[in-house]
Amino acid sequence: MFMVLYSLLLAIGLVVSAPWWLWRMATSGRYREGLLERLGFVPAALRAAVAGKKTVWVHAVSVGEVLAAERLISELKASLGDGWVVAVSTTTATGQKIARERLVGSPVFFYPLDFAFAVRAWLRVLRPSLFVLVESEFWPRMLVECERAGVPVTVVNARVSDRSFPRYMRLRRLWKPLLGKVSLFLAQGDESAERLRAIGAPVERVRVSGNLKYDLKAVQPNAIALRIKELFCGRKIVVAGSTVANEEQSIFTAWAEVLASEPEAALVLAPRHPQRFREVEELHWKEAFQFQCMTATSDEFRIDWPVEGGCVILLDTIGDLAAVYELASVAFVGGSLVAKGGHNPLEAARFGVPVVMGSSYENFREIVEGMQTMTAIRIVEPNELATGLVNAMQDDGGMGARGRQFFDRQSGATRKTVEALVDLIGGRV
Repeated sequence: MFMVLYSLLLAIGLVVSAPWWLWRMATSGRYREGLLERLGFVPAALRAAVAGKKTVWVHAVSVGEVLAAERLISELKASLGDGWVVAVSTTTATGQKIARERLVGSPVFFYPLDFAFAVRAWLRVLRPSLFVLVESEFWPRMLVECERAGVPVTVVNARVSDRSFPRYMRLRRLWKPLLGKVSLFLAQGDESAERLRAIGAPVERVRVSGNLKYDLKAVQPNAIALRIKELFCGRKIVVAGSTVANEEQSIFTAWAEVLASEPEAALVLAPRHPQRFREVEELHWKEAFQFQCMTATSDEFRIDWPVEGGCVILLDTIGDLAAVYELASVAFVGGSLVAKGGHNPLEAARFGVPVVMGSSYENFREIVEGMQTMTAIRIVEPNELATGLVNAMQDDGGMGARGRQFFDRQSGATRKTVEALVDLIGGRV
């Protein structure tokens, strides 16, 4: 009865919102890509890629989940060997782009809408020996159809955020039977494990394996990062990464104060969402700082403007931020000056770069609090951002080195996760 009601409500929601989706597709092109795949149409090329092979299906919602799962997928392939393929689905277009670039050799496609016809179409083609969800996106129809098809489901890097936990608890009676369809939960930490049990996950199926984001894959040589390094010629660089709406103005206000102490410094600003690149560019032009989009340096990254102290580069590319963090004298991790829950500070800390964040870090609270215990991160309010950046540039007091130590101590989650997945598969093949 629950699934009938769920499917009915989902269908009604799609019908009611259809004019908005159609308008967005017509005016911006968003959501048009992958529409057929979302509806259950499997491309011939993907059918050929999995034909005659055993398959693991990994679902990574967007860029963050793809990056977290990159090393896991690589090591899982190596452990399973020939005759196996790891197929990867994403929900967002940006996640799709990064998955296609990073996960060479893995078929990549858009995750189907949570209707029986779409989900079953993909299950019939892939015939997965295991379905792996990265982090915490639970779709009821998928869980039901996997159970019916005899496909075990595992949630890796599982977490329950501060924001979602109360909602799960209010609907615990509905979630408990659905979570019972999951064979194994591999939680990021003890707190997430306890929350999973509290919302109805079977106690014996919840383990702590660590956070895959501690095991980020080594950054490869990067042309964008190399060009930025050449352009700035040894200047101190502030990298403001994964910024969100209503945050860039605070960064520019702070930047004017930073330049009063460090007039030769430079700023690289990387908005979180590609659709905001032009919006942020327009905001830049209202400021008095020298400014350039990184993509404007294309054609072998030629550039025809003098690089002076105080200049700002908009990193309007996808997938290059991790490499650019390595150049930073100090990194600000965005989504944290406003109530968005923050992004992963380890992306910068792993390079020994001192990290500054705002006070909204709920999405990575276990990581941030762990770093705070080692005085390996600085948390600031908007009016303290300039002081935090300047202090870290001039003398971070060893904060960057402690951040690197924290990162190094937490490694091993990938190995534990791969071992658990291979054991689960081994019981079925």
